[in-house]
Amino acid sequence: MDARPKVIYLPDTMVNWPWPQHLRSGCDLMNLFFIVEEYTDIENEGVTKEMVDIVLDALQNPHKIRPEGECILGEITRQFWAHVIQFASLPSQRHFLETFDEYINLVLVEAIDREQGRKRSLDDYLKLRRKTIGAKPCLLIIEMEIDLLDEAFYHPDMMSYNKEQAAGHEFHNLINIVMLELNLDRGSAMAWAAHYHAEVQKRFIDGLAKVPSWGPSIDVLVKEYLNGIANWGLANYSWSYESQRYFATKGPKIQHTRLIPLLPKISAGRSQLLCATPSA
Repeated sequence: MDARPKVIYLPDTMVNWPWPQHLRSGCDLMNLFFIVEEYTDIENEGVTKEMVDIVLDALQNPHKIRPEGECILGEITRQFWAHVIQFASLPSQRHFLETFDEYINLVLVEAIDREQGRKRSLDDYLKLRRKTIGAKPCLLIIEMEIDLLDEAFYHPDMMSYNKEQAAGHEFHNLINIVMLELNLDRGSAMAWAAHYHAEVQKRFIDGLAKVPSWGPSIDVLVKEYLNGIANWGLANYSWSYESQRYFATKGPKIQHTRLIPLLPKISAGRSQLLCATPSA
């Protein structure tokens, strides 16, 4: 028997990655979402409004030096967008700015709800959550190098429940709202959400057969875009377990067992964030 140690070659799969800008921009965008939510999730309406204004100003002025003492959100956003606009198609830039503006302004609505203790109905929550989850801006990664016509462009909480109930954000989580409105326990609410997810998935798949045609040159772009959307659900599923956002280092184990102990309630305050307000 050969006693020599076996050497296994692990190829660098990213060296020949055909879409390097997509990969870089996608990672940068996810990190931007991370920091926006970590900062705004514990703030009141006033502070959240300041942060929202800073982020939007950075998107509109990616080459402007940010003010000294400003919340770091401004510079993070500026660097992200200054990089993306070097190669992203003009339609994708416009669509991103529209959808991100909608997303972050509704993050402010979420802060108002949190401050006022507002409990939304299930239908009202779903209408809001479809936008505060940030899915639409993420589609920039798919559309980045596609010149998709506006006519074609304009013609999805179970993972986050434990973290949000512990941090006091339960009124902006589907599971808690289902429990309250339908008078269900946690297990039944999870089952309801799984069934709802299956229904949405079916509607999406059925809808693919009804997509109109804009001619061969546009249809191939629409197909590429819809394929990216179809894969986004699986990508989000993997990210939820692997990113440590919701399950820390226990994601793979929880993904296997489907069991998780509830976190204790915590109190968060602005003192936990090193975020300065803009200097006068």
